[in-house]
Amino acid sequence: MFKQWLKAGALVALGALSVWHGAARAAYPDRPIRMIIAYSAGGGTDIIGRAIAPFIEKHLGPGAKIVIENRTGAGGAIGFQAIASAPPDGYTIGFINTPNVLTIPIERKSPFTWESFELLGNIIDDPSNFSVHSGSTITSLDQLAALARSKPGQVTVGSTGVGSDDHLAMMMFEKIANVKMNHVPFKGASDVRAATIGRQIDVAAVNIGEALQAVKGGQPLRNFGPMSLARTDLAPDLPTFKEQGYPIELSSLRGMAAPKGLPADVREKLVSAIAKAAADPEFIKAAHASFAPLRYLAPAQYGAVLREAEAGFRKLWTEMPWGEK
Repeated sequence: MFKQWLKAGALVALGALSVWHGAARAAYPDRPIRMIIAYSAGGGTDIIGRAIAPFIEKHLGPGAKIVIENRTGAGGAIGFQAIASAPPDGYTIGFINTPNVLTIPIERKSPFTWESFELLGNIIDDPSNFSVHSGSTITSLDQLAALARSKPGQVTVGSTGVGSDDHLAMMMFEKIANVKMNHVPFKGASDVRAATIGRQIDVAAVNIGEALQAVKGGQPLRNFGPMSLARTDLAPDLPTFKEQGYPIELSSLRGMAAPKGLPADVREKLVSAIAKAAADPEFIKAAHASFAPLRYLAPAQYGAVLREAEAGFRKLWTEMPWGEK
C-alpha cells in the first residue's frame, strides 16, 4: 500500500514538474535578450540593429527587452563566435555579415561556419562602394586608378577587415584597373569613415547605404557609386561601378542568427517576431531614413543564398586569395 502511494505521489510530482517546465518555456522571453553586433558602434550593422530591436521587442510581446552588445575585432569573427558559442536558449541573438561570415572560415581555421548558426532572417543587402574626403582631388574612379598606377602600393584603402566585402572590393578594383593599393583594416565602418574624414587614409571602402547616411549627417565624403547590377533607389543619380567602366558586383548581407540548437518553440517565436519587425511600416520608415537597403529573406531563403555565396567565394579564393594581402 505504501509503495503504491509513493509511486502515485512520484507520478503526480513528475506531472507537476512537467507542467511547471512547460509554463516556464511558454513565458519566453522572461529576461533580457542579448543582441551581438560584430562591428563598432555607428556602423551600418550597429545602426540597423538598434533600429530593429524595438520592433522585435514589440512583436515578441509585453516585457521583451533586447540589449545591444558590440563585440568587435578580427573582421567580425569575435562577434560571430560569441553568437555561435552562446547557450542555444534564445537569450543570445545577433547579426552575421557576408561575406565575412563566409570568407573567414575559407581563409583561416575558424571555430564557426555559417552552418554553426540558427538562421532567423536576413534584413539588409547593402552594395559596396568607395568614398573619399569631399576635399580630395580624386573625383572619379578613373582618377583613382591613375593615382594608384602612378604610386604603386601607396594609395591607402580602409576596410572593415581582411576578407570583408570592402576588402574584396578593393582587390577586384585592383585587378580590373591593374593597380596595387595599400589595404588598411579597421574594426568597423565608422572607424573607416573617421580615418577618411581625418585624412589618415585616401579611400574608404564602405557600403553605399552607410556612406549615404554619413553624407546626410554632414560628414565630408564623396561617394563613387554602388557595386550593384542597377542603381540604388537610395541615390538614383549615382552611377554604378559597372556604368563607370569597372564591372564589380558586391554587397553585404546583414542577417540575424542565434546559436544552433534553439528549442523549436523559441526559434519559431524569434523568426516570427523578426519577420514582423522587418515588415513593420515604422521600421521600414526608420530604415529608409538611415539609407539602409532592406532585403528580408526568410531562414530557408537566407540559407540558400549563403550556400550559393559560399561556393562563389571558395572559387574566388582559388583565383584571388585575399588572406595574403
